Amino acid sequence: MATAISIVLIIAALFMIVTVLLQSSDDGGIGALSGKSDSYFSKAKSKTFEAKLALGTKIAAGLFVVLSILLLVVK
Repeated sequence: MATAISIVLIIAALFMIVTVLLQSSDDGGIGALSGKSDSYFSKAKSKTFEAKLALGTKIAAGLFVVLSILLLVVK
């Protein structure tokens, strides 16, 4: 059981690394705090590839945390 959890944990970690590396950096800088970087394209951001990468990263991170705790309990 611990071996299977470890394998899935490694796959989740690798997926998380890949999705983080594929994401582009935010170039908004300090202007993002005041709302100056808001544009039409930022309103439809939830349907872009970037949003899908961010969602994949969040899911992989959650899975990583849950599997890490589960592996601690199993061992």
